[in-house]
Amino acid sequence: MVQYNFKKITVVPTGKDFIDIILSRTQRRTPTQVHKGYAISRLRQFYMRKVKFTQQNFHEKLSAIIDEFPRLDGIHPFYGDLLHVLYNKDHYKLALGQVNTARNLIGKIAKDYVKLLKYGDSLYRCKSLKVAALGRMCTVLKRISPSLAYLEQIRQHMARLPSIDPNTRTILICGYPNVGKSSFINKITRADVDVQPYAFTTKSLFVGHTDYKYLRYQVIDTPGILDRPFEDRNIIEMCSITALAHLRAAVLFFLDVSGSCGYSIAQQAALFHSIKSLFMNKPLIIVCNKTDLQPLDGISEEDKKLVMEMKSEAMKTVMGQGGEATDSGDVLLSMSALTEEGVIAVKNAACERLLNQRVEMKMKSKKLNDCLNRFHVAVPKPRDQKPREPCIPQAVLEAKQAADKEASAKEKRKLEKDLEEENGGAGVYSASLKKNYILANDEWKEDVMPEILDGHNVYDFIDPDILLRLEELEQQESVLQGLEADGDFEMDGAELTAEEQALLTEIRKKKSLLIQQHRIKKSTAESRPTVPRKFDKDRKFTSERMGRQLSSLGIDPTRAIERARSKSRGRKRERSTSRSRSRSRPPNSEVVPGEGFRDADQKWKAIKKARDSNKRNNKNARKGEADRVIPNLKPKHLFAGKRPKGKTARR
Repeated sequence: MVQYNFKKITVVPTGKDFIDIILSRTQRRTPTQVHKGYAISRLRQFYMRKVKFTQQNFHEKLSAIIDEFPRLDGIHPFYGDLLHVLYNKDHYKLALGQVNTARNLIGKIAKDYVKLLKYGDSLYRCKSLKVAALGRMCTVLKRISPSLAYLEQIRQHMARLPSIDPNTRTILICGYPNVGKSSFINKITRADVDVQPYAFTTKSLFVGHTDYKYLRYQVIDTPGILDRPFEDRNIIEMCSITALAHLRAAVLFFLDVSGSCGYSIAQQAALFHSIKSLFMNKPLIIVCNKTDLQPLDGISEEDKKLVMEMKSEAMKTVMGQGGEATDSGDVLLSMSALTEEGVIAVKNAACERLLNQRVEMKMKSKKLNDCLNRFHVAVPKPRDQKPREPCIPQAVLEAKQAADKEASAKEKRKLEKDLEEENGGAGVYSASLKKNYILANDEWKEDVMPEILDGHNVYDFIDPDILLRLEELEQQESVLQGLEADGDFEMDGAELTAEEQALLTEIRKKKSLLIQQHRIKKSTAESRPTVPRKFDKDRKFTSERMGRQLSSLGIDPTRAIERARSKSRGRKRERSTSRSRSRSRPPNSEVVPGEGFRDADQKWKAIKKARDSNKRNNKNARKGEADRVIPNLKPKHLFAGKRPKGKTARR
C-alpha cells in the first residue's frame, strides 16, 4: 500500500475567507440577542462565550492545517528530500511555524480578554471588549495570509505528486535526456508518459506498474540528468538524484548507442561514472537502447571500450552486494523501444535481479533466525555403521505399477474443444447434442424429431410427393406460356367486322376501367374509412337499387325494403332520445326541484350575485375562493430571530 497520500490534505483558505468562515460560525452557533435589563453576570457570560467560541474555532482550523501537512523529519527520506527540492524545506517550515505562532497568539488574546470580561461593569464595556478581542484575532490571522497562500500552493502541487511507495519492489529508469526512458515505461506499463523527440520532455517523476511472476512491480521514470556539478543541477534533475539516492530499487541506466539523443557515448559514460556512487547496494543493469538505428556491435572501438568499463563497474556493484558473479548478459543488455526487440528481456532481468536481492536481504535479516528457531527437525542417531537405504514395500511398488498401466491403457477422453480443432475450428464444426442420448439403438440418435403444432404432428400434413407435383405444375405453366407466345392471345382487330371491332373496343375500355378501380381500392384499402350512408353522394347504397338487384335475382324485395326503412327510423329516434338524456344541466330559466329557489327570478338573481363576487378574484389573478396568496415575500416568522437546532434549510 502507498504510505503517503497527499491528496487528502484539506484546502487552505485565504486570510479573508478564513476570517469570514470563523466569524459567521460564531454568529450562527452562539446567542445573538441581549438586553440592558439582564443581570451583569449574564451579560459577561454572553460575551465571554463569544470570545471563547471564536478562539476555539481558530484553534481547530489552524491545528488541522498543521497536523495534515507532513513533517519533513517524520516521513520517508525520499519524500523529505523531494519536498525540499521542490519547495525549499526552510520556507515550508517557516510557513507552518507562522501558523503555529498565530494559533498560540490567538489563544493568549482570548485568555487575556476573558479575564478582562470577568470584571466588565456594563453592557457597553463588555461589548467593546468582545469587539476588541475578535478584532485582534482577525489582525493576527491577516498577518499570516501570505503563509496561508504559500501553503495552499504547496498543497495543490503535492496533490499532483505521484503516489510512490518507497518500500515496495521498484524499478528505476535513469540516464541522459532523450535516450528512450519514457518509451520503455510506456511499453511495459500502462503509464501514458509523453514522448517527444527533444530533451527534457519528462519534467517530473512518473509511476507505472507491471507484473512479473504474479508480483506487482513499481516502475519509475525519472527526468534526464546532465553531467555537471551537483550545485549546477536544476530542480528537474534533482528529482532524479533524490529518487536514486533514497529508493531501494533495481536501476536501469539507459545508454543511447546511436547518438541520436544529441550526446555521445563518452558523455553518457562520464555521467555514469559521476553518479555511480548512487548505484551502490542496488541491482544495476546497463541498457543499450536504439539498436534499430545502430547495433551494439557496430560502434567504434573507443566506444566499445567505454561500454566495457561501464559493464565492469556494474559487475563490481553486484559483487559489492555480496552476490555471486553473474553473466555479463544480465548486466549489459540491448533493446529497441521502437521495434520492441529485447524490451521484455530487460524487464524480466531487472525484476529477477531485484527479487533475488530482496530474498538475499531477508535471508540475512534477524527475522529469518527467529523463524528457524521455531522449527526442529528430528534426525535419528545411527546405532551402527551399516548403511540403510530408503526401503519401499513391495506391495506399494506393485500398486503403483498397476496404476501406471491403467493410466497408460485408458485413452484420454476427447473433449468438444479437441473435436472442434480437428474438424475445422469454430464456425465450421457444429457440436451434436444428440450423440449422448441413451436409446436402444444408436442409429436412432440422428432421427428427425417430429414437430408438434396445435397438438398435430406437422409431418403428417406434408405431402411426400410434393416435389413431383411441383415439377408437374411447372411443366403446365411452361406449356401455357408457350401457347400464349405461339397463339398470340391478343386480337389485333384485322379479322373482325366493324360491329365486332366496336364491341372489342368497349370491352377493352371497360376492362381497363375495372383494373383502375381495383388498383385504387387496393392501394387505399387500409387507410380508407367506412363511409356512413348519409354521405353516400353517388347513391350507390339506396333501397331502390337493392330492390332492383333482388328483383333481377328473382327475389321479392318488398319485405327487405320495409325492414331497412324501419331500422333507419328507429336509429333516428334513438339518437334524439340520447341527445336529450345527455343534457344534465337545466337552463337558468328553469327551476329544478331540490335547488332551493322559489322561482326563476330568484335563481337568476343568485347566479348574477355569484358572478359579481368572482370579479375581484379575477382582477387579482386568483383561481377562485380557495386561492390563498401570501403577498409579503419575507414573512417575519420565517426570517427573524434565532433558528432552533437543526433548522438550517430556510437560509
